[in-house]
Amino acid sequence: MRIDRIDLTLVRLPLVRVFKTSSSQKSHIDHILIRAEADGLVGWGECASPSDPYYCPETIETCWHILRDFLLPDAIGRKWGTIEELVGFSAKVKGNNFAKAGLEMACWDLLGKAQGRSIGAMLGGSAVSIASGVSLGIEESLPALLRLVDQYIGEGYKRIKLKIAPGWDIDVVRAVRERHPDLPLQVDANSAYTLDDSDHLRRLDEFGLLLIEQPLAHDDIIDHARLQAILTTPVCLDESIHSADDARKAIDIAACRIINIKVSRVGGLLEAKRVHDVCLARGIPVWCGGMHEFGIGRAANLAVSSLPGFTLPGDISGSDKYYRDDLVEPPLLATNGSIPVPCGPGLGVTPIEDRIVRNALRTLTLTEDGVCR
Repeated sequence: MRIDRIDLTLVRLPLVRVFKTSSSQKSHIDHILIRAEADGLVGWGECASPSDPYYCPETIETCWHILRDFLLPDAIGRKWGTIEELVGFSAKVKGNNFAKAGLEMACWDLLGKAQGRSIGAMLGGSAVSIASGVSLGIEESLPALLRLVDQYIGEGYKRIKLKIAPGWDIDVVRAVRERHPDLPLQVDANSAYTLDDSDHLRRLDEFGLLLIEQPLAHDDIIDHARLQAILTTPVCLDESIHSADDARKAIDIAACRIINIKVSRVGGLLEAKRVHDVCLARGIPVWCGGMHEFGIGRAANLAVSSLPGFTLPGDISGSDKYYRDDLVEPPLLATNGSIPVPCGPGLGVTPIEDRIVRNALRTLTLTEDGVCR
């Protein structure tokens, strides 16, 4: 294939409700959409970076810069036949995984359309639907949180994840567990604690949680190994895992018993598959995390979740949980807690371009002749 035009569009969608974690609060989501033209086909990708540097060092602005000035010029006008070859064009760019993932996703979509195959099939996935969980933020009150838990259980979601932080943890988890004794329940700290909080975190063991996600620093593996050694609850690493090598090292030192795979965090679907393969070979369960993706990125998450190692419900809720009007058809919705894996060529969804234009904040077009604003 040979890409001859790429469009970047920064799109903003309002959230149905404010989402608060230990490090940030959001009322809307800004993501970069990548539209790539090659051989008469159009492929779409989504750069699902946060707008702020509180989850990871990347932001929307750093991704725009890296895409515009490095990744797109390296890709446009060059022939490639495999994703490995395409990814090799930008191998010299260190880090910037969210930016890389957006462009790579558009190229998977192109390749799938050219071959008439879904991305799930191209990755080797076989599941036709995904058990879906819900991630709930830090709410204004405990009664408000309990109402949301009841609502999403009533809608059939298979698992609830609670965001926790110092001052919003033990009592909150206890209240949910007492209300729903058999509920598959997990918590996510987003790096809000330190090893000095070990005794406090051990109190979570009494609640029979599926896991505690990234309790310690975003770039740590060593202290997580020390914490896991004293916890009954499995530690799940998220922010610390950027590659298959990171996963291997974490497993080698018993820093976790579960790994969260986010396509954007590890730089794309190719590396997500490699992380999955390492974990599958070592008997480590994985699940798919989310970054409030629009329908394009959500479809990619469903594709990778069709791989056999994804044995725990992920954060791929129906898009209606986050957005009143998503950007793709058909809408990606959960029924009784499960979402079908798109089976059409490429991502298997169709971006609605007038919705994208209506919600656009900024656009840029790159052709072989240069940048057109």
